[in-house]
This record gives sequence, structure tokens and C-alpha cells, in this order.
Amino acid sequence: MSGLTEAIVNFLRSITDNAELLTFFAAMIPLIELKGAIPVGVSLGMPVIKSAFISYLGSTAIIIPVFFLLIPVFNLLKKIPFIKRIVEKIEIMLKDRAAAFAEKSKGSAEKAAQKMLVLGLFIFVAIPLPVTGVWTGTAIAVFLSMKFRHSALPLALGNLIAGGIITALIAIIGADRANMVLNAVLLLAIVMLAVTVVKVALSKPDKNKGGGCE
Repeated sequence: MSGLTEAIVNFLRSITDNAELLTFFAAMIPLIELKGAIPVGVSLGMPVIKSAFISYLGSTAIIIPVFFLLIPVFNLLKKIPFIKRIVEKIEIMLKDRAAAFAEKSKGSAEKAAQKMLVLGLFIFVAIPLPVTGVWTGTAIAVFLSMKFRHSALPLALGNLIAGGIITALIAIIGADRANMVLNAVLLLAIVMLAVTVVKVALSKPDKNKGGGCE
């Protein structure tokens, strides 16, 4: 077991020694999620299919509390000046994209935009990259004012596809190399998160679009 994987597992073992629960809890942690929890379970001696199943349950279950807690959490964070600027820029950017979907749709703009958002959310979460998991996908759904009943299914299905890809990858490279997948996921997650934060913080809002979505 690599140093990075061992550190994560040791932290989770302070909560429980049960391999299934360790994997389930790991799948709920941001940046690790499903894609990182699968190799954690394999590292603990579970078959890759069992680890994938438990990881999927954990990462999918977290959608419900995250969805309903994000709005008040972000409202609280907005009181911090630096975070307030970042969150406001993200909200404006996402609202502008939602408005663009509606403008390009034919017939009922609202229904067409909803379908595009559902499909886009599914594809986004299905891509097995660190920042495209259910945490980010759920945040996007909340920011775009999607209802839970419209976003839950694409989030769950996209998560299933991503998990299938990671499971197949581990099956190909071998369970004894599962740690490589976890290390790659975590390191890439840290880099992509840092780049995203810096990019958003340094971006200048478009004054012509700032109030374009009612």
C-alpha cells in the first residue's frame, strides 16, 4: 500500500476497522469519492466488484445531504470576502450558461433547457476525472436551480458509468496496482482544484452578461 493510500486508510480506521464501512465512508469524501474509494476497497482486500458496489452506494448516498445543504452552506461562506467573490463569479457563469441553453432551444425554452441540463449533468459526472464527481455535479445542479427529482437520476447514472470505467481500468492493470489509480485521482484532483480556484479568482466578470438571467 502506497504512502498516500495508507494515510487515507489510517485516517478512516480511526473511525472504524470494517473494510466495507471504510470504503463506504471514503466514497463520501470530496476529491476521493467513487473513483478513489474503489482502489481503497481493493487495497483493503476486497474484490474489485464488491469494492465498486460499496463505493457506488456511498458516493451516491451523499448526493441527498449535499444537495439540500449546499445552498445554506454557500450563503454562509459568502460572508467571507474572498470566497464571496469566487462564489458570485461561479454563480454568474453558471446562470449565463443556463440562459444560453434556453436561448438556443426550440419550442418550449424551459423544457428544452431542462433536457439539456439533465443530459449535460449526466455526461459531466460520467467522465471519470476528480472534479467531475457527484459533489461538483450536485453543486452545479443546485446553482442552476435544478429540482432534486430532475437531477438525482442523471447524477446517479453518471456516477455509475464513471465507476464502471474505473472498475474496468483496475481489472485491466490488476488489483495489485489499484493504488496507482487512487494516487493519480488524488494528485490530479488537487492540481485541477487549484487551477480552477486560481482561474475563477483572477477572471473578470462580463458586465454585459452579469444581469442577463432572471
